[in-house]
Amino acid sequence: MLAAPTRVARFLETRDGALPAQAFARSGVVILENFAPYIFAGPGAVERWQSGMLEHLQGLSELKHAFGPAQDFAQSGELAYVSLPTTWRGVARGQRFVETGGWSFVLVREDGDWRVRAYAWAVTGLRAE
Repeated sequence: MLAAPTRVARFLETRDGALPAQAFARSGVVILENFAPYIFAGPGAVERWQSGMLEHLQGLSELKHAFGPAQDFAQSGELAYVSLPTTWRGVARGQRFVETGGWSFVLVREDGDWRVRAYAWAVTGLRAE
């Protein structure tokens, strides 16, 4: 079930443009992020988010994520909710950093695979390493 969230995280690490198409639902996607316009929804949401994320990632390198144990999980039929503590490590403008946060996902089962219908990211800590 965590394959789709992992694909989103791998896109951030690698900037591999094929990964979002494999991770997100075909329709109804809503993404809340910490960069403008903050809400990505409606037709073209994933493409707008992907473009904005690539801009947001400029100046960052060596990104690596680590998911902690799920803090909340629920499933109802073809929908599931999971909240994941997430730690990011990387380099920003020559300085190593650690960012902690919470990622909540609503997943939908499409064609036998779980895909991201919605996610929200919240930074809970940021420090130089």
